[in-house]
Amino acid sequence: MSAGADRRGLTPDEHHRERAQRKKELVDRRIARATIDRGVVVVNTGNGKGKSSSGFGMLARSLGHGFRCGVVQFIKGSFSTGEEAFFRRFDDLVDYHVMGEGYTWETQDRARDVVAAGAAWDVAARMLADPAYDFVLLDELNIALTKQYVDLDAVLAALASRPERQHVVITGRGAPDALVDAADTVTEMRVVKHAFKAGIKAQHGIEL
Repeated sequence: MSAGADRRGLTPDEHHRERAQRKKELVDRRIARATIDRGVVVVNTGNGKGKSSSGFGMLARSLGHGFRCGVVQFIKGSFSTGEEAFFRRFDDLVDYHVMGEGYTWETQDRARDVVAAGAAWDVAARMLADPAYDFVLLDELNIALTKQYVDLDAVLAALASRPERQHVVITGRGAPDALVDAADTVTEMRVVKHAFKAGIKAQHGIEL
């Protein structure tokens, strides 16, 4: 057998095409089986970087399709971010609310944090009940749920009764098990390395 052929006499190019064809047939069968067309709940959680970044990426994608979008940022709010500065340019399509007062280690005031999270949830609940919103991003809601600033049962009920076509993305560490169970897609970000641990401060365009 020549060095460039397999046991059936196929060249590397022929072997590659055969494998690619088998893969295509598998993917095509899966696509054909996916016939349900409705809004989905996506949860991004875990200790790694990228949860909110992924959510805002989906927001950008939704805008590309002309969707009416809503954003509610829990916890965050004590500093400006690039995503806020950018997406506020689309005020005809994006209803953007920064409702937090900063990370809990900064505020050091649970009662104040609970009030801020409750106000944020009131805005979010109205969006989840409104069919005018095609896409809703609830940034850092998981943290508010984990710290019991927002009632988990109320969130689950609002997600279950939302308009059929509405997509919802929820971010933040520590997503509760019940929310994970209710979601359609869940991604857990894992830390491998982070520049902050090497003493590099948060950078515009990366963290801010």
